[in-house]
Amino acid sequence: MAVERLVVVGGDAAGMSAASQARRLKGPAELEIVAFERGHFTSYSACGIPYWIGGRVAGRDELIARTPEEHRARDIDLRMRTEVVELDLAGGRVRARDLDSGAESWTGYDKLVVATGARPVRPRLPGIGAHGVHGVQTLDDGQRLMDSLERTEGTEGRRAVVVGAGYIGVEMAEALVARGYEVTVLHRGPQPMATLDPDMGALVHTAMNRMGIRTVSGAEVTKILTDDRGAVRSVATASGDEYPADVVVLGIGVEPRTALARDAGLPLGESGGILTDLSMRVRGHENVWSGGDCVEVLDLVAGRMRHIPLGTHANKHGQVIGSGVGGGYATFPGVVGTAVSKVCDLEIARTGLREKDALAAGLRFVTATIRSTTTAGYYPTAADMTVKMLAERRTGRLLGVQIVGGAGSAKRVDIAAVALTAGMTVDQVVSLDLGYAPPFSPVWDPVLVAARKAVSALRSTAA
Repeated sequence: MAVERLVVVGGDAAGMSAASQARRLKGPAELEIVAFERGHFTSYSACGIPYWIGGRVAGRDELIARTPEEHRARDIDLRMRTEVVELDLAGGRVRARDLDSGAESWTGYDKLVVATGARPVRPRLPGIGAHGVHGVQTLDDGQRLMDSLERTEGTEGRRAVVVGAGYIGVEMAEALVARGYEVTVLHRGPQPMATLDPDMGALVHTAMNRMGIRTVSGAEVTKILTDDRGAVRSVATASGDEYPADVVVLGIGVEPRTALARDAGLPLGESGGILTDLSMRVRGHENVWSGGDCVEVLDLVAGRMRHIPLGTHANKHGQVIGSGVGGGYATFPGVVGTAVSKVCDLEIARTGLREKDALAAGLRFVTATIRSTTTAGYYPTAADMTVKMLAERRTGRLLGVQIVGGAGSAKRVDIAAVALTAGMTVDQVVSLDLGYAPPFSPVWDPVLVAARKAVSALRSTAA
């Protein structure tokens, strides 16, 4: 039997999960696997970077799930610090460049996996390339930021500016406070955490201010000012204000890293992510798969393709791809957009659609917001918790849930994620048989209270 060759472009969650799953199904005598990774690290938790920066995780290596040596021990030819710079789909080969030596070579393939991930959005601003300006998406990015921070360790009055207040921006702001920086967060929206509706983002804003983070809403950054050594010294906004900074972290978000795919003619969606079928096979390409932060996925609630970069998805994509490459069968049906985060003791969660998402999808809906506690109100650890729920007017179908509150709040969003995936109505959610004991929830869990209020809102609009 001829040995097939699988080439994997990208050595993190999706790429190496695909390689590992394919290896489980086919041994080296049937399938040769060659993987290329442009960075210094592989199979790591990018989501853990803020906690390493902030000191909650002891060291960088704690974030690494599997080293290059461990992958190679499983007969995966993993080539680090090697960037694929061209895909020749017609010829069935890729051109790779050794980033240390500059040497280039072609490698043929029978099957190809494109898992190039995402990159931090870097707006085209004067000074954006200055020393001390960091995007944080990969472990290499995290190491560069850590090196920058450690150069000024122990200096009094250190100041950091975070541009953007999404998940990464908010988490990095907390990490920098933990490292002793005076932190200012600049963002263009009315409230931080644009992944929430503004009324819920306002709760996050209050919590950030409470922990000493200066949060400036409606701030449009226009340039990064530098000193005579080319290092960042301040951030300027359209209003004419300047915010002094020893370090700047970009938390504006990420975009799919798909220039390689685009140049090769692979199909891209509206957000620039690669388009695949349910088996993660690239549309129109029999022997090419793609997964992770470089693809678009089906939003099961809105019914459209979206770019939702999360490590949970990437690992699942890799399992699906590896099964297909290895001769098995698996699919990735889509997502409901579940994500959780925290700022100090405040937990933040969302799943499904925000109000603007529902409007963009052409849906008519009602909202319900309730305030409750994480446990029975009389229990010593009770913390405040706010739940917002969206439901479709005509059908009562649950459309989305947002939760902001103290310890024990965020993971309740999983109840809503399951309900969304199952297409449940809010009436059905009210009837869910959830566990109860005073240390865990009130008699009526806050998610059920929100659902009950949503049912009332639906009935009032129908009347």
